[in-house]
Amino acid sequence: MAHAAKRKSNGRVLPSLANEFFPADKWFGPSLFEWDEPHLGYEWAGSVPEANLIETEKAYQIELAAPGLEKKDFTIELQEGMLHIRAEKEEEQSEEDKNYRRKEFSYFSFSRSFVLPDNLLVDKIEASYTHGILHLTLPKKEVIVSNPVKQIKVG
Repeated sequence: MAHAAKRKSNGRVLPSLANEFFPADKWFGPSLFEWDEPHLGYEWAGSVPEANLIETEKAYQIELAAPGLEKKDFTIELQEGMLHIRAEKEEEQSEEDKNYRRKEFSYFSFSRSFVLPDNLLVDKIEASYTHGILHLTLPKKEVIVSNPVKQIKVG
């Protein structure tokens, strides 16, 4: 099995070969051999769900992709103009047979925060979780535009 080494822009062969055999998407983060891009502030793949932020005439909507969770796993709080969304899930699986014993644990958590605009009806915020998507609806206050009476002097 012959592989042609692809050269990176910096001319190093090792990073390309390593990334070809150990691609970052198969592991838990950036490739250890990827030297071309700085990793400061890099968020590990999958640790924070992606969010869609939608504005309509009457409300803002937030959609968070968080498959594999249940409604009870979420905590949503409003505090000092911030919306905090957290989720935590712990699972334990065990299997026993006369010849072996297996016990596995898994833990998943995330936290996202959003700065809220001033024009919200915070008492009317709604959240639902269906098909792996957390949906939040943040209704806007109705803005009443008043046209002040302006008097015109007759000259």
